[in-house]
Amino acid sequence: MHKKRIAHTNSRLDASGTAILGAALFLGLTAAVPHAGAANDAQSSAQSTVAPSAAAAPERIALDKKFKGKLPITELTEDEAILHAMNRLAYGPRPGDVDQIRQTGLEKWIEQQLHPETIEDADLNQRLQRYPSITMSSKRLLAEFPRPDQNAKQQGLSKEEAKDQYEQQLKAKQQEAESQIIVTGNDNLDKAQQQLAKLQGPNRIIAELSMAKVDRAVYSNRQLQAVMEDFWFNHFNVFANKGDDKWFLTSYERDTIRPHSMGKFQDLLLATAKSPAMLFFLDNYLSADPAAVARQQAQKTFRRARYQGGFAGGSMPTPGTFPGPATSGPPAASGVAAPKKPDRGLNENYGREVMELHTIGVDAGYTQQDVIQMAECLTGWTIHEPRKDPEFFFDEKIHGQGKKVVMGRTFNYGGEKDGEEALKMLANKPATAKFISTELARHFVSDNPTQSLIDRMAKSFSSSNGDIRAVLHTMIYSPEFWSKDAYRAKVKTPFELVASTARALNSEVTITLPLSQWVGRMGEPLYLCQPPTGYSDKSETWVNTGALLNRLNFALAFAADKMGGATIDLNNMLGEEAAKDPNAALARSIQVFLDGQISSSTQATLEARLKDPQILQARLDDPVKQVNEGLIVGLVLGTPEFQRR
Repeated sequence: MHKKRIAHTNSRLDASGTAILGAALFLGLTAAVPHAGAANDAQSSAQSTVAPSAAAAPERIALDKKFKGKLPITELTEDEAILHAMNRLAYGPRPGDVDQIRQTGLEKWIEQQLHPETIEDADLNQRLQRYPSITMSSKRLLAEFPRPDQNAKQQGLSKEEAKDQYEQQLKAKQQEAESQIIVTGNDNLDKAQQQLAKLQGPNRIIAELSMAKVDRAVYSNRQLQAVMEDFWFNHFNVFANKGDDKWFLTSYERDTIRPHSMGKFQDLLLATAKSPAMLFFLDNYLSADPAAVARQQAQKTFRRARYQGGFAGGSMPTPGTFPGPATSGPPAASGVAAPKKPDRGLNENYGREVMELHTIGVDAGYTQQDVIQMAECLTGWTIHEPRKDPEFFFDEKIHGQGKKVVMGRTFNYGGEKDGEEALKMLANKPATAKFISTELARHFVSDNPTQSLIDRMAKSFSSSNGDIRAVLHTMIYSPEFWSKDAYRAKVKTPFELVASTARALNSEVTITLPLSQWVGRMGEPLYLCQPPTGYSDKSETWVNTGALLNRLNFALAFAADKMGGATIDLNNMLGEEAAKDPNAALARSIQVFLDGQISSSTQATLEARLKDPQILQARLDDPVKQVNEGLIVGLVLGTPEFQRR
């Protein structure tokens, strides 16, 4: 009954009417969304009625010990604290989450999230079975999703012939997938099924990774772990469309990032350094000591010269001395010069980025010579058979011999241990403790975290030998985390917005592809950030006219039940009265999606539109027949209060 009603009301919408309604709210968004670290009056006025005014110092709020435990919450109400925790340590609340945490206690929920291994996640695991590629090894992915030209040479095909053959095979796979579609009669689902069926070939790998990532954010009970996986992937970013990385990325996230997301930073750093995805992305698999390469080349030249006597027309060497010296010169040149291979030598890319972006940070005082020496320590760290069975491989033959000095410390262990010990040194530097603590505080607390908080987190990092969980514990149990200034001070990234909207609407997402595509449409295509820096964590990155309009369009489409592959039930969430009375629909939406916490200016903007024909689903001279709940909910989800976390 409800779905039919939604379809009917949507038929009364038109683009111009939606744009008019959205314009008024958009003005509030552009005026109210803060830049990094900037305070604004809308933020403080968005609190509940018990919150103090922006002009006054925050009054101390006494919360029940059973609720907060040892959490130093003195400036937020219970509901504010729950929403704050769920928007920072999770991807926002689902219906019923606030009530459940209010009953069981906030500290208990946080301690469970800090230990994800204790949390059951069977529902998510069931959903993830839709994506068979996420369990495959890189070797199998290369076999299941081959490159267009992979077998051209073996089959004696030209590039054009190989391309034609590949396109025919791809078309056959698409037709087979389309033939297995079961038509449901639900336009959202059927269109999404068609779209997914057409997505075959290597791009399917990234599509399934992206869909699984969204599903984890929306449905996992281990919310903090999902947040940390996204944080670390950004920190150790790898671009999926760089050459072979498309086939390496599944293992990188599954076997490198996820298992270490709440463990020791040193273990995470070493795991990323040995990952084929990182080795390929930052070119360390090509890095070789120039002297070692020269020795190899000299040996090849020497062997070639010795063998030529026996195989190039000269006399065979003396018995017992094979291979002996050549007795004739090299064969005459054919007149066609062989293509010259590029000289292989030291590649500094990873040596630089592992210091600047992964560990000590750009201001730690290292020099260009330190970068060169770090790269020398990591020579020989390469990939065994990258296009057949890609695995980490240490090649002693191209590793730099002798001592290397990085930031005053000498490394002369020989072999793979040179690189391992150099990375361990970086992982345990005080500068690394400060750099990682700053990034974590910026993500979870504020775009401009206080130095005192960073110092306490860095101290925990150093004293615990880089225990990520210990650093998070120090941060979460800090007054800064629970301050009024931190509440709703950060803007959600597109990925965070998509996940939190799906959770807020309690949507059933059968095919996640359209949702993951919306993340890209709003500026954050998953696994496709080219710079090694990853996506920015600062609010100002995501605040511009085009981005905010996209966000509002996303909210309106989702709330109107027009999201491909997903269904929602607003009738169940808002109640029958909301379908008849626009004021009731708005009040209920504010309560359900904002926990009743909305600024007076935002509420006035929304209330001013309630008599609009697009809201009432009628012409100006018609009696009200039915309220367009989807449009009201979409506008509420587009408010600054929901767009922040």
